[in-house]
Amino acid sequence: MSSPADFQNEIYLNGLGDVRPELPTDLTVLERLAGERIAPAAYGYVAGAAGTESTARANREAFERRRLVPRMLRDVAVRDLSVRLFGQTLPVPVLLAPIGVLAIMHPDGDLAVARAAADLGVPLVVSTAASHSMEQAAEANAGGLRWFQLYWSSDRDVVLSFLTRASAAGYTTLVVTLDTHTLGWRPRDLDLAYLPFLRGIGVTNYFTDPAFQRAVGSPFDGDGADREAAIMRWAGTFGDPSLTWDDLDFLREHWDGPIVLKGIQHPDDARRAVDAGMDGVVVSNHGGRQVDGAIGSLDALPRVAAAVGDRITVLFDSGIRTGTDVIKALALGAKAVMLGRPYAYGLGLAGEAGVRHVIRCLLAELEIAMALVGVTCPAEITPELLASA
Repeated sequence: MSSPADFQNEIYLNGLGDVRPELPTDLTVLERLAGERIAPAAYGYVAGAAGTESTARANREAFERRRLVPRMLRDVAVRDLSVRLFGQTLPVPVLLAPIGVLAIMHPDGDLAVARAAADLGVPLVVSTAASHSMEQAAEANAGGLRWFQLYWSSDRDVVLSFLTRASAAGYTTLVVTLDTHTLGWRPRDLDLAYLPFLRGIGVTNYFTDPAFQRAVGSPFDGDGADREAAIMRWAGTFGDPSLTWDDLDFLREHWDGPIVLKGIQHPDDARRAVDAGMDGVVVSNHGGRQVDGAIGSLDALPRVAAAVGDRITVLFDSGIRTGTDVIKALALGAKAVMLGRPYAYGLGLAGEAGVRHVIRCLLAELEIAMALVGVTCPAEITPELLASA
């Protein structure tokens, strides 16, 4: 049976025929390459972060401060990367994070990502701000495991309609992003006066939604004067800064599956999630895109994991770039991680093939690194594998 690590041998064997990978296998190089080849506004939107971008840097610095301590003479001949989350077995402890407006990177956008995820067995989290509808993404992801990420609109009818549509389209878990009820101060986008949503990109789930259409006044095709009215309606209802913990009851009432809160950084908020009956949290700072000067997510992870113990599932997002990053996050308490920007760069550079390349590189490095540090499965990854730099 093949394993992710076999990708390494595949590359070397292809090299015998003078065939080399189209993209770098060091995924940290992709950002620079994308900056050279992708339109500045699109690249800046994906790569950029809030303010001076110190939070994005803190995410990576937090990984650099932790070093792995390999153990020897452990039988690692057979490895199993699978994990159990919310009653389902995931083949790997990695999900593709929700990223909106992917059509700015490649016309196939979410569809290319959905196909690659299904083919490689990696669970996919589809964004409310996707460039294609959640139904289209589900069709492209047929046979795959998919979750739906919710940006909580101030229009409750639209929220309810999104939940109903997502459930009908086979999304099993709801991921509620809490840290983006308003957009952060993002100089790269501001300097170019570029916000894709105002150009009709990333609003497809709204434009195709019956509750949203009713709010606009009538069904519309997304063109002409009705398009402008729809965009203004989106802008006025995208987020809801008045939300409190009490509002989570609405989601629990209208969603039958697991609910995960994304954007948790403080242990007290993680405890509140437990008290609210949530099923999981994602330790995340939105890749540094919302609050400048915030704590690196990996620095926040241990305290959150300690605060909730086994009462709730802890996931991780923000800064994952390598297979060894995955190991570090799992060692500090995450059950699985979400991979974001690298697959978006792969999409922009080589479409669906680029997404597949990024996923295969990350998983191959993860399995190889697990063997080299002396573990055979995620459950064996513990804090004793880490030391401070």
